[in-house]
Amino acid sequence: MAGEIETRLAELGVTLPEAPAPAANYVPYVIAGDLVHISGQLPMDASGMVKGKLGDDCSVEDAAAAARLCGINLLSQLKAACDGDLERLVRVVKLGGFVNSTPDFTEQPKVVNGCSDFMVEVLGERGRHARSAVASPSLPFGVAVEIDGIFQIK
Repeated sequence: MAGEIETRLAELGVTLPEAPAPAANYVPYVIAGDLVHISGQLPMDASGMVKGKLGDDCSVEDAAAAARLCGINLLSQLKAACDGDLERLVRVVKLGGFVNSTPDFTEQPKVVNGCSDFMVEVLGERGRHARSAVASPSLPFGVAVEIDGIFQIK
């Protein structure tokens, strides 16, 4: 029987993919006490990665959609960390957003809202979190955004 979070994902038409494997020498998540620290997730789905640089060849709207994909991948990693049971989630504690930006681009918060809004849409009050949204001169594979997170579980 699907839990509340899985039901909400289904209502939104979101199917969580298998948790992506690490792309280098790190682990996808670390559990420390009741906190799960999830490594940065890229905007990737079955059609590939969303690439681009804000202020150059990527719009805020496209990058916000990419940030939403990062949120989906964060929940995939969280599900793996919770042995498949997302109902163990107590709350999203913090998200860290990195936006591939030109030096004059200043709308990083609007980009990372794509992930933040998704967390609240799926998780309600459990999805409200602290956050950072910072510019980066480049990101792995040329992606538009990368987001990591800290989640409290039971």
